[in-house]
Amino acid sequence: MSAKRELLRDPARGKIAGVCAGLSDYFNMELWLVRIIVVTAVLLAGGPLFVVAYIAAWFILDKKPANAQSKTDAAKHEDPLEVKFKVWQKGEPPRRALQDLKDRLGRVDIRLQDMERYVTSTEFTVSREINKL
Repeated sequence: MSAKRELLRDPARGKIAGVCAGLSDYFNMELWLVRIIVVTAVLLAGGPLFVVAYIAAWFILDKKPANAQSKTDAAKHEDPLEVKFKVWQKGEPPRRALQDLKDRLGRVDIRLQDMERYVTSTEFTVSREINKL
């Protein structure tokens, strides 16, 4: 997570305007949980107030840049995994994270075996001797 957090709407992940998706990113919570909280607040705690607040947030909050979303999608496979320790936190469940790490390490192991196979081959030895000339 970055040091500077900014509250932005995320229409790409949102159902109506992306306000709940932006709140989800800001508070590092699962999107489904934020939606349940907002709907519950509208139904039980004073509907018009929360509806007006949602519409105000829709107009006040800036949109999340499209390039920021593509960066996060690309970084998913390169950055360290974010494992969630509580149900409401955003991230991967521990079992899924462990499976992802196992897959990554499997790919690294295959690449390492290929490098070892090349370094111990006669082709590498001949190439190295030719380069010494």
